Amino acid sequence: MDDWMISTLILFLALLIVYLLLKYIKLKGRVESRARDLYEAWQTREMERQVSEKADTLFRTWKLDEEKKIRQDAIKKSEAVIRGKVTEHLIPYFPDFEYNPKDARFLGTPVDFIIFDGLSEGEMNKVVFVEVKSGKNGALSQREKLVRECISKGKVSYEIIHNRE
Repeated sequence: MDDWMISTLILFLALLIVYLLLKYIKLKGRVESRARDLYEAWQTREMERQVSEKADTLFRTWKLDEEKKIRQDAIKKSEAVIRGKVTEHLIPYFPDFEYNPKDARFLGTPVDFIIFDGLSEGEMNKVVFVEVKSGKNGALSQREKLVRECISKGKVSYEIIHNRE
């Protein structure tokens, strides 16, 4: 082989090596870029999963705490209601009740008691409508207010109903 052919072959091999090197560098850059994109996508998904798990855990914890508070509040309110109902029934036997317990008749609604003052001794002094309130809120309900208004205006009567079969 002559020198010109060897030089051409060396030049061709050198150009081929340069070409392959450039292709390798370009391909390596693409692979690194793709790997970085895949890693960032994985990292984003992983962070979202961790955040979602943390949020879910926090929500479940909050929900359990709130349910516990709601249950405790319901128990307190239930206890208060029961205590109030028992107190309503027992109030005639309390020392500061100014009427004879024998004269008291429990209704419950729309007033708690009707007192027939003096009836147990054989004389009637007056008829008293009593609403018992306990706890912090002593406000009358709308129905209780209507009864109070009616009584205050003297719109009270006595009737006899005969049952004829």
